[in-house]
Amino acid sequence: MLQPDMESFKAQVVSTLTKLSPEELRRFGIYLRNVGEEPRVSRHDLEMATKPEELADLLLKRYVMTGTPRVLVQVLGQVPRKDLALEWESMSRMNLKRPYEDDSSELDRYNMDRTRKAFVMCVKTGRPGAKQDISRIKNWLEKCKFEYTYCDDPDEEELFEKLTQFRDGINGIKEEVSCCLVTLMAHGGKGHIKTKSNERVNLSDIFEMFNNENCPALQEKPKIFVIQACRGDKRDGGVVQADDEPMELDLSEKKRLPTSSDYYIIYATQDDHVAFRHPRDGSVMIQAIDEVFRQHGKKWHIADFFTQVNNLVVHTDFYINRNPAKVVLVMESTLTKAVYF
Repeated sequence: MLQPDMESFKAQVVSTLTKLSPEELRRFGIYLRNVGEEPRVSRHDLEMATKPEELADLLLKRYVMTGTPRVLVQVLGQVPRKDLALEWESMSRMNLKRPYEDDSSELDRYNMDRTRKAFVMCVKTGRPGAKQDISRIKNWLEKCKFEYTYCDDPDEEELFEKLTQFRDGINGIKEEVSCCLVTLMAHGGKGHIKTKSNERVNLSDIFEMFNNENCPALQEKPKIFVIQACRGDKRDGGVVQADDEPMELDLSEKKRLPTSSDYYIIYATQDDHVAFRHPRDGSVMIQAIDEVFRQHGKKWHIADFFTQVNNLVVHTDFYINRNPAKVVLVMESTLTKAVYF
């Protein structure tokens, strides 16, 4: 079945919202603020959207046509209007498949049939729990059919030497490469990681090594970076989330590419903040990657996979010196297609 256009889709959303009583519509706004989807809806957003038509516009602006059905299912279920939630659950399965979930839309996926190359670097010195991270990452890569190169406790010179060899090896392969995945696990700060000797290595220099100019073999191929490192020294104590009780709403002839495209970068924390690592169990993000992969395998494309990883991390409570602490992953993307392992 074809995906509806934006106008007919919006009309369906408005039709659903007009079936809510004034009290149910008020509850809908309350629960929408706490829905587990990004980007979050703010109090100001809801103050500007009190009518069904305005709420429909807000939903489409925040979650577009692919995410709105999931949000409606969640929120309508809490209102509770299970009957309406079931309608959207059914509709999301039948009418709103993403283009890359349609078997006839192969052009919307990157071709992953060729060799998959990965580079894993881990600074173990001064990072208790790092061995567990290495084991989990290697297991994930093996299950996803990556050929990986491992770099253990390098200094700055050795790291760039190994990365250059890895990059040049990709450029030198006669057959096409499907993708490249680089995992860096170390201490870090704003815009950099640190070697075992505490030397600073700018992440931008590493990213640049694999751009379309320096690594032509990866042009229009996904380049994925998993960065398990602090990005500053701030700690997020979190906020108390509202419970479920209602409350008052306060072109040239020759094809050209950008120098840097088809990147997907995952950071273990937001800018200026610390990342979490347990001295026995390993890093929070790496544990979550392992858990989500064990539960769901390779059924999702990479953006949805790491959204689920982030969901697990965000909704887990952590403590540092008995003080509550929270962490959120950050994903940056210039991908042009879906990546399925």
